[in-house]
Amino acid sequence: MRVMISGGGTGGHIYPALALIERMQQRDLLDAVLYVGTKRGLESKIVPDQGIDFKTLEIQGFKRSMNMKGIKTNIKTIQLFLRSVKEAKEMIKTFKPDIVIGTGGYVSGALLYAASRLKVPTLIHEQNSAAGVTNRFLARFVDKVAISFESVSDQFPMHKIVLTGNPRAQQVAGMLPNERLSEFGLKTDSPTVLVFGGSRGAPSINQAFIDAVPALNTREYQVLFVSGRVHFDDVQAQLKTMTLNDNLAVVPYINDMPEILPDLKAIVGRAGATSLAEITALGIPSILIPSPYVTNDHQTKNAESLVKEDAAILIPEAQLTGDKLVQSLDTLFATPDSQQAMAKAAKKMGIPDASDRIIEVINTII
Repeated sequence: MRVMISGGGTGGHIYPALALIERMQQRDLLDAVLYVGTKRGLESKIVPDQGIDFKTLEIQGFKRSMNMKGIKTNIKTIQLFLRSVKEAKEMIKTFKPDIVIGTGGYVSGALLYAASRLKVPTLIHEQNSAAGVTNRFLARFVDKVAISFESVSDQFPMHKIVLTGNPRAQQVAGMLPNERLSEFGLKTDSPTVLVFGGSRGAPSINQAFIDAVPALNTREYQVLFVSGRVHFDDVQAQLKTMTLNDNLAVVPYINDMPEILPDLKAIVGRAGATSLAEITALGIPSILIPSPYVTNDHQTKNAESLVKEDAAILIPEAQLTGDKLVQSLDTLFATPDSQQAMAKAAKKMGIPDASDRIIEVINTII
């Protein structure tokens, strides 16, 4: 089939789209694929590197402030949207897709709206437990809405909803332990936790780890700490005056992060949709520290979905300290039965065939 797909702005929109494309290629279902994004978004770097045809639209988001500057910005936003819809229609007429898929971001709004006006089959995918602005707008126009969390179902027309999970889950579901921890100077046979604040790192999580180092030095479990490239030099400067025992490893970034996940006994990090799809697919206990800086506080809602099923521990960022981090990790590792129960609950929430479920929806729509 011929597929047009769009997801822009953040990795949370882009990686599920790429995971779905990969699975369709594995099943030999793609005759052609065209990814539509923006020049300035992360997708402009990631997608072409995957060898996928890529075109762009110029679009931006609305400003919530209604001062003169905000009003001018919003007028331009409307103008860009209307122009992008026109350009998207031309792309669609030229490419002739069997279906158009959106995974979030302003750019997908223009493409999916244009496709719906041209009566081309459409599907959107919502990764989070709180629906994004673009997907809420598109829900009235598209044929189906694929969701990852049941808790988001009340934000869309019920007759359009299909629970599919996040395609990233299927990418990691079959991964097995591979002793990658040795690359970081850690033992491959000791329980290990990853502390990770996202691709850019999170200052609050970094500081909590630094404050926790004296206590973590004395623990039997290992900690692999990823600071984020932007913060690595600052973290290293603070750690210079401290001793790090051989059960602790500090790195700026891990390029192939999913590959080390099967070697972990726990994860401490943000509650982005992609991360949660991965840890539930593999059944990894987690201590979640949702970012308070995201739209509609959706990471807290994501985390609460796991906490409600006893699959994770939630620490609000405002309450995060070094002592709190160590206390939570000690509790997790001191009670193997609870740890195993949490892992089982996380695995139960995972949807390891998410991409195949979406493909089934696609076939139904077409």
